[in-house]
Amino acid sequence: MSKTILELNSLCTGYNQAKILDNISFKANRGGMVSILGPNGSGKTTLLKTIAGAINPMGGQILLQNQNTQDIPLKDRSRKIAVVMQFEQAAHMTVEEYVMMGRLPFFKPFQFFETQKDHDMVDKYLELTDTLGLKDLSFNQISGGERQLVSIARALVQEPMLLLLDEPTAHLDIGHQKQILDLIHTLKERLNISVVIVLHDLNLASEYSDTLVMIDAESRTVFAQGTPEAVMTKEIIQQVYHTDVLVMKHPITARPAVFTARQKTTQEAKSYGKNIL
Repeated sequence: MSKTILELNSLCTGYNQAKILDNISFKANRGGMVSILGPNGSGKTTLLKTIAGAINPMGGQILLQNQNTQDIPLKDRSRKIAVVMQFEQAAHMTVEEYVMMGRLPFFKPFQFFETQKDHDMVDKYLELTDTLGLKDLSFNQISGGERQLVSIARALVQEPMLLLLDEPTAHLDIGHQKQILDLIHTLKERLNISVVIVLHDLNLASEYSDTLVMIDAESRTVFAQGTPEAVMTKEIIQQVYHTDVLVMKHPITARPAVFTARQKTTQEAKSYGKNIL
């Protein structure tokens, strides 16, 4: 069995004939995590939506286990690819009902009610995401961090081989960010699935990812890709983000860590100059 789950070959995509991304190529392996990085407006979410099938490619290929995704029927594709986007809404719906929607691709024709297996799957992944106690609450009444965990549970009940996530840690505090990414890291290994995730935080991407894909906002294509050590360099980050940074090894994990600093005031600069004379 091939370890490659997802393969993009010279993908071009955009909206209404306006090309947003060009010549995007990378692979995602079974049990691995690929983080899509890049400045605001570089097309990261557009890329994720194209992989998910919400946007049709303008050129190139998206292969899922060597099969062009556009040749896969929608229902079959929904069993293989699960998506967690930002700002999920589910008005007048309990957490259990929201997660149950992930079982719809498995409903047979004229099936109007959930089976016992559907209920068991929902409970399994609510428990795995530590949200089983929320199942009877309204989805729109729980916290942002809890919504992200529940949204991941809904994606997992689809039993996918590929999990796509669009900034699942956005607007969350550091504790919830760690909780979400620890969970994703555990799930990809336990379920042996492939994860492609859009992240803004370079340090989180460095710590949790196997592969980084850095998108350049100016050329709208891949500027660099590879291991965190290969991509998270001062030179690459400065060229893509146009800001001065310091890159050092994390004292515990030895992964690359990125630091920024505010510009010194004139008085601080003068004082610094005196101290080094």
